[in-house]
Amino acid sequence: MGYGERNSWIGLITAVISIGVYVALVAPQLTTTPVGDIDWAQPMLWTIGGGIVVTIFFSIIWGIVVRMRHDDDRPIEDVRDRDISQMGSRVGQAFLVIGILAALVLCAITADWFWIANTLYVASALSALIDVIARVIVYRAGMP
Repeated sequence: MGYGERNSWIGLITAVISIGVYVALVAPQLTTTPVGDIDWAQPMLWTIGGGIVVTIFFSIIWGIVVRMRHDDDRPIEDVRDRDISQMGSRVGQAFLVIGILAALVLCAITADWFWIANTLYVASALSALIDVIARVIVYRAGMP
């Protein structure tokens, strides 16, 4: 498994976990708390920040372990890796644009901050998730 694929797998796993943690923290409040009083900002910031830190940490650790086992495995990105990265970004950005447009509509109708922020969160989370899923699929199945 190459450097790019390894980091894509780490990104996929941490994205799923951090999204799951955020949903587990915020979703139960929807049934018991008025939307305006839901504590969403801190869990959102902590899960985003935590996801980034965990991704970096495990990328470093996995890289060290692989390097110790295979001294010749260098973190080199070739043309295929760059093409896969660009393809994943293009696919993921489509969801980000849709989410931003939805958030703009929510702003226009003066929706509660909770809905606007969570629309942006879902858009960015879906964008990142679709990006890494597309990369993993292409690494496994090959470029179309």
